[in-house]
Amino acid sequence: MGCVKRQQISIGNNETTLMANSNLGFQIKSLNYPPHGGLFASIGQNSSTNICPSNSEETNSFKVPYMDLYLKYINSIVGSEEEEKEDNKKKKKGLKLKIKVGNPSLRRLISGAVAGAVSRTAVAPLETIRTHLMVGSSGHSTSEVFHDIMKTDGWNGLFRGNFINVIRVAPSKAIELFIYDSVNKKLTPKAGEQPKIPISPSFIAGACAGVSSTVLMYPLELVKTRLTIQRGVYSGIVDAFVKIIREEGPGELYRGLGPSVIGVIPYAASNYFAYDTLRKAYRKFFKQEKIGNIETLLIGSLAGAISSSATFPLEVARKHMQAGAVSNREVYKNVLHALASIVEQEGIQGLYRGLGPSCLKLVPAAGISFMCYEACKRILVEDGDEA
Repeated sequence: MGCVKRQQISIGNNETTLMANSNLGFQIKSLNYPPHGGLFASIGQNSSTNICPSNSEETNSFKVPYMDLYLKYINSIVGSEEEEKEDNKKKKKGLKLKIKVGNPSLRRLISGAVAGAVSRTAVAPLETIRTHLMVGSSGHSTSEVFHDIMKTDGWNGLFRGNFINVIRVAPSKAIELFIYDSVNKKLTPKAGEQPKIPISPSFIAGACAGVSSTVLMYPLELVKTRLTIQRGVYSGIVDAFVKIIREEGPGELYRGLGPSVIGVIPYAASNYFAYDTLRKAYRKFFKQEKIGNIETLLIGSLAGAISSSATFPLEVARKHMQAGAVSNREVYKNVLHALASIVEQEGIQGLYRGLGPSCLKLVPAAGISFMCYEACKRILVEDGDEA
């Protein structure tokens, strides 16, 4: 065994000798305590001498074997833990798009507008087929309507009226979701409080949201329907507005508003109530507060399927009234007249004509709308907010 270097530190009349050995770790020798009465600040000079440990020193001294290996092991554990923490921090940071918008009302309006525009554009072809099926202007089945549109207008025909649809839906959805969030938040009791109303807040909030958006945006909805089914009659949105007001009067822009409001109350109320109930059930079942985009898409789609199936006959009556006297069609006086005439001419099945493509359109549209809305709310954050 080679020589090692020993250092002595004298404190008063006592000595503490430390001796390091690369093979045996370290040794502590002749540890003496200071005399009774305290430790005085009498520190001698450090001295260094090269010595070779004898057998007596090895026998009488205390040894910690393989100290260098132990220290390496501890360092490896600590290092791996620190690396894992750094990796977790990087994963949490990720690539998250955040846009700071201080006004919460503005955040809801922007989120609703984006949700409406994206969802309606995604299902525009299904919306066109559904409208033609409801009024029976291009066939009596999905395949007949599709082939007629492709033969007459091509692929562009499937997106006919989509621009006016986006212009209508974007502000409509913004108003609808803004009203829903605001009313629902106002009516929902805080923790420990009694319910403010005997009915679910989401049900009332959904009804208020549907009525508000429908009344404000109905003229655009009527013009969009006319542009879709009356080919070649109008050259554009402005031309449609001018001709309708000049030839049929301003009141024509609100033809069918009654059944629309009557229809949107149960639809919007059941839609938002189902969405809110399904979200609460998901949180309770999976025991997690955060709901991902895919889960939101599925929950919103299921809520849309429930609400659209329950209120579809009123939607059919509304479309018939909006179509007006097209191709010598009967002009209906009110929603009851429209429903009775449809049943008389086509039977009960006439009230559900187009339900299949309607669900194919409304179900994904509802899911995409809710998913985009929740995602936009996470992107548009308040100053200093990270969620």
